[in-house]
Amino acid sequence: MTEFDTLLDRVRACSACADALPLGPRPLFQLSPTATILVASQAPGAKAHASGIPFSDQSGERLREWMGLSEAQFYDPARIAILPMALCYPGRASGGGDAPPRPECMPLWRDRLLEQLPALRLTLLVGTYALNHALGPGAMTDRVRDFRRYLPRYFPLPHPSWRSRIWVGRNPWFEADVLPALRSAITEALDSAGTRPRP
Repeated sequence: MTEFDTLLDRVRACSACADALPLGPRPLFQLSPTATILVASQAPGAKAHASGIPFSDQSGERLREWMGLSEAQFYDPARIAILPMALCYPGRASGGGDAPPRPECMPLWRDRLLEQLPALRLTLLVGTYALNHALGPGAMTDRVRDFRRYLPRYFPLPHPSWRSRIWVGRNPWFEADVLPALRSAITEALDSAGTRPRP
């Protein structure tokens, strides 16, 4: 077994915050040293927890549509890595929606897992938690509108939850300007390592 495989086994067996997780620990992520695109998101949702597959819900469908990728392309670890801010479903927040990502997860695993991705060309910062972690505090809408400022390393995006449909309706420039640029950046990142997605 390689060091990479050993690390992944340790992460999958993690129970550091088991007492705080209403459904128990189930770390979800997708990694390969050859991946050229990283989807840096918030934390798995309840449906992803149940299935054991990250983004296996309507948010994932919306994100794949934004990216211009099929389900098979999105779940090809040789091309796409998926690493949320916290790896387990955190439960529901008292005011509705999911609770914030558990803080224990990131210092334990995130940097070590990122070190296993030497081929990365582009990181999609999906939602406020990922944006603030990478870029510091700031307004999500302003960052998404000013996406060119963060290229070629980062591409800021809203979280693709059902709430994003309302946000997209209020910000028509997202579909007109941002999504074509996102799909172009994805194609470029995949082509840069000779890993253009198969149709």
